[in-house]
Amino acid sequence: MQVVDRTLGRDDVVALLAEGTPVFDGCDFDGADLSRLDLRGASFSNCSVAQTSFYAAGLGHSTWQRCRGREADFESADVTDARFHSCDLNNSSWRRAKLASVLFKGCKLTGASFEEAAHLGLTFEECLLIGADLRRMSLRKATLLELDLSDADLAGCDLRDTVFQGGSLRDANLKGARFDNADLREADLGGLTLADTRLFKGAWISPRQAAEIVAELGLRVG
Repeated sequence: MQVVDRTLGRDDVVALLAEGTPVFDGCDFDGADLSRLDLRGASFSNCSVAQTSFYAAGLGHSTWQRCRGREADFESADVTDARFHSCDLNNSSWRRAKLASVLFKGCKLTGASFEEAAHLGLTFEECLLIGADLRRMSLRKATLLELDLSDADLAGCDLRDTVFQGGSLRDANLKGARFDNADLREADLGGLTLADTRLFKGAWISPRQAAEIVAELGLRVG
């Protein structure tokens, strides 16, 4: 059931769900309370969900294309097997959400919070995660494609055996993170402190990066 170019609130969505699984195209949900609704399998294309609440909603197997969701609230939602492509979700909240096997590709997630999210199989590709809260997340053995993690909070993250294909860790909070056997040779490591370098024991970096780290620490090589 296709729903095109409509402004929708909670009552509208409840009525549409009674008719089947909706396909939303160009719809405006800004500020709507869609908490606890069963939206499994729903499709959202070119929609606006700024400050929309999906608290504890069922969003499993949903698809999202080119949606705008500034400060959208996905706290405690079940987003299992969902797909997000080219979405702007800056400052969104995913606290305690179920993100198993979720894909974010080409998305803007600046300032997003993933605190305590269940994230087995979560994949980020070509995403902006500047200033995002990813504390204690495990991305072990993942291949991270062009992720900008500048200023992100990666405290306590498990990044062992992770391969960084491009992207940035510039000025990220790395306290307690683990990088054993990680391949960082293509990542931007600018802004490292002496304490940060200890975390990279056993990781792979390039000669160019080594020279840049020495320069960042104010050391001279003679």
